Amino acid sequence: MVRRSSCGAGNIPADSWRLVTDVWNLADPPKFDLESYIANYVGRTRFDRLYLIGTSSTALSTEALKLAVAEAKSGKDVSQYEKAVRALSEVAPKEKDASLDGAWVHNVQRQVQAQSERLEQELRGYKNNLIKESIRMGNEDIGNHYYETGDLLGASKAYTRMRDYCTTPNHIASMLFKLINVSVERGDWLAVQANVHRLRNAQSKPEDQLKNQPKMAAAMGLAQLHSGSYLEAANNFLSTDVSLADTFNEIITPNDVAVYGGLCAMASMDRGDLQRRVLENSAFRNFLELEPHIRRAIAFFCNSKFRPCLDILEAYRTDYLLDLHLQRHVAELYTLIRTKAIKQYLVPFSRVTLTSMATIFAPEVIGGEAQPTSVSSPFVQELIQLVKKGVLDARIDLEKGVLVSNQTDLRTDVQDKTLESLRSFNQEAHMRILRAGVLHAGLEVRGPESERRSRQNQVPNMRGMGMAERFTRGGLRS
Repeated sequence: MVRRSSCGAGNIPADSWRLVTDVWNLADPPKFDLESYIANYVGRTRFDRLYLIGTSSTALSTEALKLAVAEAKSGKDVSQYEKAVRALSEVAPKEKDASLDGAWVHNVQRQVQAQSERLEQELRGYKNNLIKESIRMGNEDIGNHYYETGDLLGASKAYTRMRDYCTTPNHIASMLFKLINVSVERGDWLAVQANVHRLRNAQSKPEDQLKNQPKMAAAMGLAQLHSGSYLEAANNFLSTDVSLADTFNEIITPNDVAVYGGLCAMASMDRGDLQRRVLENSAFRNFLELEPHIRRAIAFFCNSKFRPCLDILEAYRTDYLLDLHLQRHVAELYTLIRTKAIKQYLVPFSRVTLTSMATIFAPEVIGGEAQPTSVSSPFVQELIQLVKKGVLDARIDLEKGVLVSNQTDLRTDVQDKTLESLRSFNQEAHMRILRAGVLHAGLEVRGPESERRSRQNQVPNMRGMGMAERFTRGGLRS
């Protein structure tokens, strides 16, 4: 796996983030079948995913880009078609689809221009007639047209203009979901979160809210994933109802929810939460059944079987590097999961040999390095960096080849807690004896008559109590 080039994320325009992603040259073929995989999606995301696979995978580049060209020609976005043809001409210049079809481009551009003018003219007529429903539908038609042709900014503006002409909660929900789709396509994740919050605060019927919940949770989870808030992303994916099915496959599928939710949970939750909130989650279990390897990886992690867990993740690394939303986060997610595994592995030990740790976390080093536990070993360097960053509270003894945890003296800790308990007991006993002396000397300040009567009524209830209990209930009375 060789990285060919890198583009700074800060320089990527919001409406072109998908097609300017970091370019990877992945020689290993993924585990999925391309045609079966892409059949799960509809809309513009099909082209985006095919283009990403075609420009990132050596094994699937020609096949994916040919499908991308065909997908672009089935729509109206000329820019998509031209990008796919350019990419295919670099990979397989002898392919028939690697040359630009000028006639098709000219014909589509002419049709798009004519349709744009017609829709704009119809909308002007609706505005002159002052019919709110017609104006709303006119803006919706223009927004759909711009979305299909790749003018995402124009589509966003058209959908936003629908707001003043929505007369029912269903109209508002439909408009907001269209804005969410455009925002996801543009990579405007703040807009995605804002529109999801508007959907949640909309005055919709309970049954409509229940119907929209899976899509809202999935969209919010996707936005949190891209913002790097993996715990919040996991919470949203875990709360996604199984009724999502294929209702949102222009953006995300149930398989994606299982993978995204599982990886984010492993990277951000401890073993107890993983067991309780993921493996024992009856709703999310339906998603995990679609991706059983994620369920096995989580189960291995919860059972402290870290080597099989990491092996499963490594086996699917190529698949995740070819995923439209995961590619940028695979390295960070895997690092977080691996670091958590190392920390959890060290919990029961005060000292552990580097060789035994390398057997679990770097078996390739044991088999391929002459000195697997030397300071130049990649695994030892990884441990050194974790210690320097304060992630591991330990010391590395390279001479003896052990890692020693900086644990506190447990015996001293127990003694300190015992002495503190004794001091607390002595102070409380002193205060109780002092109160008993005040009462015996008649120095108690008595309250009003009504309060004194209520205290007298409590005296019979205290006759059967021991001395300590009397002190606890207010002390002895004279």
